[in-house]
Amino acid sequence: MTAQHAVSGDDSAATGAQYRLRSGTAEATVVGLAGALREYRVDGIDYVEPYPAQSIPPAGNGIQMSPWPNRVAGARWSLHEAQQQLDVTEPTRGHASHGLLRNTQFIPEAVTADRVVLRGEIHPQHGWPFRMTHRVEYALAENGDLTVCQRLLNRTDVAAPAGFGAHPFLRIGEVPSRLLRLTVEADTWIDTDESLIPIADHPVQGSRHDYRDGQSVGAEPVDVCLTDLAAHDGRHEARLEAPDGSELTLWSDEVFAYTHVFVTDRLPGREHAVAVEPLTMPANALNTGRSLRWLEAGESLLGRWGLRPRG
Repeated sequence: MTAQHAVSGDDSAATGAQYRLRSGTAEATVVGLAGALREYRVDGIDYVEPYPAQSIPPAGNGIQMSPWPNRVAGARWSLHEAQQQLDVTEPTRGHASHGLLRNTQFIPEAVTADRVVLRGEIHPQHGWPFRMTHRVEYALAENGDLTVCQRLLNRTDVAAPAGFGAHPFLRIGEVPSRLLRLTVEADTWIDTDESLIPIADHPVQGSRHDYRDGQSVGAEPVDVCLTDLAAHDGRHEARLEAPDGSELTLWSDEVFAYTHVFVTDRLPGREHAVAVEPLTMPANALNTGRSLRWLEAGESLLGRWGLRPRG
């Protein structure tokens, strides 16, 4: 199937081209804007928060975050002792947020009925003197599971800093998010200042951020990064459970050493919504160096994660 034939409708929507994947009873819609996951459902049940094709991804819903996830404090960082000034993309706090691809239309490289590979190009710009390519592959399995592969390539002739993440808002059908139970086997939570920049690590034991045995998502806002994640067969897992016993697991390989939990009442159409974000590094890593990768010329950073629903 050609990319042209696999695209539903034209690309005049705010989110650009719409790539509709199907396998058995599962379907997903991936959009060109930010390479985002706009819809994912199995047996007619939504497992991510959908949004209209004519709406830019609200609260970063489903976007690719690269070449850094989360925030860069004050939109400034130092490269070999030279100050770099990124564009401010979070005006309320003065930070550069969620990388450089949020407003980029990704280009299709391969499209079939159940798989799409998109490419986003990062060019040198304010505060970022590097040329990079970010590829993302979405694939539906016969059983309905969704696998996402992210690869960031350094196309510059010098070493470049690198990291990425994804921003899916998860749900289980029509169950109110506040009634879901979230489990994340993480031993540490990262404390932040009033502008959400990390300042200290704390054990989750005895804190409101202890999700190891599961706790209700609830109605209170949460914006916390968790780390020291338990691995099972080389994978981390975060699990949502509904009162009727149905589940949704977000798994990620070990390059995603951080899981960010974001509960908000500001997602359109939902009283409360919960994002579970796999990240290779925490906020402000361009300044702290924490888990920051440096890719040599021609080198790539690769990570996989996925969604596994069970009724």
